[in-house]
Formats: sequence, structure tokens, C-alpha cells
Amino acid sequence: MNRVYEIYQKLYKFYGSQHWWPAENWFEVVVGAILTQNTSWKNVEKSIENLKDKDLLEPFKLYRISEEKLAELIKSSGFYNLKSKRLKNFLKWLKGYDFDVNKIKQKDLLNLREELLSIKGIGKETADSILLYAFEKPVFVVDAYTKRMFTRLGFRLSKDYDEIKDFFEKNLPKDAQLFNEFHALIVNHSKEYCKKVPNCKKCFLKEKCEWGVTQ
Repeated sequence: MNRVYEIYQKLYKFYGSQHWWPAENWFEVVVGAILTQNTSWKNVEKSIENLKDKDLLEPFKLYRISEEKLAELIKSSGFYNLKSKRLKNFLKWLKGYDFDVNKIKQKDLLNLREELLSIKGIGKETADSILLYAFEKPVFVVDAYTKRMFTRLGFRLSKDYDEIKDFFEKNLPKDAQLFNEFHALIVNHSKEYCKKVPNCKKCFLKEKCEWGVTQ
């Protein structure tokens, strides 16, 4: 068993299933992934609830309203004018698929990722979050928590996003549900123990952690 998969198993045994992404449907996942850029999830939740209260959290409904009105509705997520533009860019792309997620899911993974990355305002982490959590594609999402935690565990990770992503995908079964759980578990563990100032003494991974054994 390789060490990456062993860490996944230990995290899963300790925390159990994370039931991620916190959303009622695929479109809410997409909206959340775009709005959560450079802000806290609590702020995103307020914007999503606002859209729900106005009965607007549907692709075609958001496509029809103006960019200015959308910006007002998502103010709590910060950078709302910019994020309104990004949501509108995604919705224009989505219109090419008649707002039908099933048509999108039939697309080849690599081509679909390239299409998402061609949308202005959609970066690699956001694109991969959408691919994994909204479109159920086997893509490993790399974020700041992943880099921090696995660097402390002693992995010599590249600084390049795609190289880190490829590293995890090569060392794990290519399974969307496993990637889903692993990313969620990393986030959870990073909030509980592997914080900016880590709580190494209580961490159950410390015996095999380069950072932990020095604390």
C-alpha cells in the first residue's frame, strides 16, 4: 500500500464520510465553487441563501437576470462585481449545453476541463472542484490545505498545480467518490489539527509526520 492511500484510509477511519459538497444539487455546487474564491464559506452561504430566497438558484433564471442585479444578490461573498461576471461567463458556456448537466457529463474529462479553464475567471482549483463535485468526474482537487498538510507530512510536492494533481491521481485509485472524500477529509483535518499553527500533539498522524515528530 502506498503512503498517500494509507493516509486517506487513516483519515477516513477517524472522521468517516464527509458528505461533500454542501449543496442540494449540481448547480449550487458550481455557484458555490465560483463564489468561494477569496472568501470564507460562511459569506458564500449567505449569498446562496439569498438566491434561494429569491427563487433564482437555477441556471436559466440566473442567465436571464442582469449582471448588476446578480452582483447585488451575491454581495456577501465579496468581490461581487467580479464574481457576477464570472458566474455570467459560466452561464454563457452552460447555455451551449442547453443548461443540461447530463449533456455535460457525457463529455470527455480532458476536453471538459479545457473548456472550463477557457471560461474567464475559472482557474484550475475552481474547474476541478466543479468537475469533481458537480459533474462527478474523477479529478483530484488541490488546494492550500492539501499543499500545507502534505508538505508537513514530508512529501516533496511540486509548486505546479497540475503536477501535484497528477501525483495524487497516480497514487490513488481513479475513483470520483474517493477523490471527493479525500479532499473533504484533508480540509476537515486541516481545520481540526493541521492549522496554520498546528496541533501536532493531539494529531493521530504525527508519528509519520516530519513536522509532527519535531514538535
